[in-house]
Amino acid sequence: MLECVVVLFLSIIPTFQLSAQGVLNQFSYDNLRFSGLQFDAGLLGASDLTGATVAGLRVDYGRIAPRVRLLLGLSYFHSQFDQQARERFERRLDSIVNPSTPDSINLGRISLSDIIGDVDFQFVLPQGHGVTTYIGTGVSIHVRNGSGAAINGTFVEDALDVITAGLNGTMGVEVNLAPSWRFTVDGRGVLSSGLKTVSLRTGIMYRLPGTREKGAGSRK
Repeated sequence: MLECVVVLFLSIIPTFQLSAQGVLNQFSYDNLRFSGLQFDAGLLGASDLTGATVAGLRVDYGRIAPRVRLLLGLSYFHSQFDQQARERFERRLDSIVNPSTPDSINLGRISLSDIIGDVDFQFVLPQGHGVTTYIGTGVSIHVRNGSGAAINGTFVEDALDVITAGLNGTMGVEVNLAPSWRFTVDGRGVLSSGLKTVSLRTGIMYRLPGTREKGAGSRK
């Protein structure tokens, strides 16, 4: 019985190797080039923050595989910590600074801004009639800055001023308005240290003439 299992396993290995090699052969840097520029804006919800608007620029850098494209992005939002988050933080500080007199610390409004750089890989699913859907994942870098009248120049501000990484998930749709113009709707979730965000954005993309990608890895 054991010999049969070993023989079956060894016979399957070449099939897996050929399949994996076929998938890897589809990936190529040949089609990576500046292909389009997108501006988008929308609403953002975040853990411990009030609602905010977010805006960004996104560069379509072509296809790394027949249905996988590479996008580079830069976004920005500015928001404030909600009341529950402030009260929770004030209680923690009270327990450290003034354990005998709780509820004596009032931080007031605390703001947080975030400059976000994204690298996304999106799997493209053409739907016909000028409509394309996509789903993707990627990584991001976040440069955050905290501010507030009560925390400026303190260790609290230092704790909020951080540079950290995140993991992105995207899902959206593009509609062709003209040969070089597309209307986009993009849903994005980001998981990063100390903050989780979800945003819904709409935008306009301009695609450079003559940059319609060939399948990556195809012969020229």
